Amino acid sequence: MTTDARTGPAPTPTGPLSQIDYSERIPNNVNLASDRRLQRALEGWQPKFLDWWKTLGPALPTKDVYLRTAVAVGRDGWAHFEHVPMEDYRWGIFLAEQDPDRKVNFGKHKGEPAWQEVPGEHRADLMRLIVVQGDTEPASVEQQRILGNTAPSIYDLRNLFQVNVEEGRHLWAMVYLLHAYFGREGREEAEQLLKRNSGDLDSPRILGAFNEETTDWLQFFMFTYFTDRDGKYQLGTLKESAFDPLARTCEFMLKEEAHHMFVGTTGVQRTVERTAELMKEHGTDDVFEHGGIPLSVIQKYLNFQFSVSMDLFGSEQSTNAGNYYSSGLKGRWQETRRKDDHVLLDDTREMNYIENGKIVQKTVPMLSALNLDLRDEYAADCANGVRRWNQALEDAGLEERLFLPHEGFNRRVGVYANHHVSPEGEVLDDATWEQRKDAWLPSPEDRRRVAELMVPEYEYGKFAGWITPPSTGINDQPVEFDYVHLAEEGLA
Repeated sequence: MTTDARTGPAPTPTGPLSQIDYSERIPNNVNLASDRRLQRALEGWQPKFLDWWKTLGPALPTKDVYLRTAVAVGRDGWAHFEHVPMEDYRWGIFLAEQDPDRKVNFGKHKGEPAWQEVPGEHRADLMRLIVVQGDTEPASVEQQRILGNTAPSIYDLRNLFQVNVEEGRHLWAMVYLLHAYFGREGREEAEQLLKRNSGDLDSPRILGAFNEETTDWLQFFMFTYFTDRDGKYQLGTLKESAFDPLARTCEFMLKEEAHHMFVGTTGVQRTVERTAELMKEHGTDDVFEHGGIPLSVIQKYLNFQFSVSMDLFGSEQSTNAGNYYSSGLKGRWQETRRKDDHVLLDDTREMNYIENGKIVQKTVPMLSALNLDLRDEYAADCANGVRRWNQALEDAGLEERLFLPHEGFNRRVGVYANHHVSPEGEVLDDATWEQRKDAWLPSPEDRRRVAELMVPEYEYGKFAGWITPPSTGINDQPVEFDYVHLAEEGLA
């Protein structure tokens, strides 16, 4: 076994598929060298990816960053930490280990062997699912491009960059599937993934939340908590797919996604903790004057990011979602733990909608409401973090609490799209919404005042005044560890 100075032990090409071959130009555990045509195609895409990274990746110049790099896809010992120049990060193609006996667990193909190739009748739908997922990965890097310029600490800066490089690798994961299984059309779609850009008026990203500007670090933490959590649930449904290469790809991506949500969970909590300290010290919620972010403004950011993330699940009723399920393309969250027939032809559920200015319910077929099923799982998970943040407020002896807004608040997709609903669930007319929306969503003035607090802190172990330090460092390193070495121009 050889050793790579940047990434640690590099498995040999003949090693098990749980290991990753770092001797190749494109690190992989899919035996890429055995398919020269595919390898050449991906090596032709690689320089375009690197150009995109240099142009639209992190803007802050660095020498190197203490980054996690995958060295195996098995359950244990899968990552290695080392200081790495970001432009030399070993992006690659990693699939979870294959189960040769894996079966389809749902839909009309339930019980059949999982697919190793793309069935012709499902080609277009599978490619669409992969393209939409792939489009989100570089979008978030683009949205977060300038955040390094206002990092509240070197610790937080390192976490931002870890999220960025892993989103880049998740793009590689989807591009591999497009190249390997979808021929010329797949290669063309892979090109387009680098040509669309977040917020671009002529060629925006596919999903709305990925065209929103990430204005500051509080929004970044909300994004990694709420929007990356949507990614967790979407990957969880694709992990169930009958198309085995997609399922294995998403299974490994979920390992990396966990850190992104950790960044959001703890980032918001540390912000809330500092706000609570300042509220107790000064006896007021308006802590802007004392260098903190008011709890009321934190709630507005929460309202915004939760609502735009809810839109990512699509319409509550969707024929496409039902067809994806019945065809075996996309399952439910934790499909195999569900206590039903995994076919759902006769199942129903209740769904909210608005009629005559009131929120009412109707019974709908379960197969048409799978987006809603997934969204409900997501919302319940989101509530866990809010409880954790509220515990910090309780521990500080404060009565104020954060909360998730109503599912219909600030929605642009689905049954609530043409209605206005308050965070408490009251249906409003247009005039009332316009009058009150700045009390519920971040106003330009809110964002301006938050931005004023975003003064970078690049001294090891020091933190900006609006956030508390974490309780522990990364990979058992101390909080004051030299996680990032900035380039000289980054210090100017």
